[in-house]
Amino acid sequence: MLEALDAPYLQRALLAGLALSVPLGLLGCWIVLRELAFFAHAVGVATFPGVVIGIALPGVGPFVGALIAALGFSAAVSASETDHRLRGGTVTGLALAVALALGAVLLTASGAGAAPVERLLFGSLLAISSGDVLRCLAGAAVTVVALGLLRARLAATTFDAGWAGPAGARERPTAAILLVLVSLVVVCALPAVGSLLVSALLVVPAATARLMVARVGPMLVWSIVLCAAETVAGVALAQSLDLPPGAATALVAGLVFALVAGGQAVAKRIPRPVAT
Repeated sequence: MLEALDAPYLQRALLAGLALSVPLGLLGCWIVLRELAFFAHAVGVATFPGVVIGIALPGVGPFVGALIAALGFSAAVSASETDHRLRGGTVTGLALAVALALGAVLLTASGAGAAPVERLLFGSLLAISSGDVLRCLAGAAVTVVALGLLRARLAATTFDAGWAGPAGARERPTAAILLVLVSLVVVCALPAVGSLLVSALLVVPAATARLMVARVGPMLVWSIVLCAAETVAGVALAQSLDLPPGAATALVAGLVFALVAGGQAVAKRIPRPVAT
């Protein structure tokens, strides 16, 4: 196993995965706390038309196309959900359906073939390029700095929105910055794990950490640790059993969550001794 990790493609895979673990873990906590799991999944899938346009126009490229699509999707959802009649994921679902339909039309019109769809949906952590690794590192750096500056406002608007506004921590600008960061990190992660599986690393480790600890600080740390450990385990499992690395990593994350949730459910059923 250790000898196999000497391969350059595996080293790139691990470096990209570990770099992504930091922003995915940090953002995942706020996504879970703010109940944005559906949006986190949808923004990855909504990059479909941008990837197709980027492939059809070499001057644009898949990364820029996907980033524009993700930011456009986030802006559309954020602007439309100001109407209280369309909250609760309605706008997200509608925008996601439109993005998928537009991507399918553009794919047929451009004649790009099915390969871009497969790469978009499932990614290929073992086929990640040096340029992809650099984008992962840059995305991680931007996210860490931005969340460090934004943490107090995020905490205020997440836990006490009624107090946050009068105190100067406005909800809409804070939410908009968070959505932009999610879009950036999701697009950076697409080559590694794909749009269907990126939410597994963006949501599941944070959800697991939420079960383990009650405070935000430890939750952030545990989310990063779990995301990194599950990525390494997924790459090792994929190498050993010849599995798709993105799917293997998502499977490991799901199993860890199931073990933690199941363990806590069993512990609650065990009667505690009554003090005399």
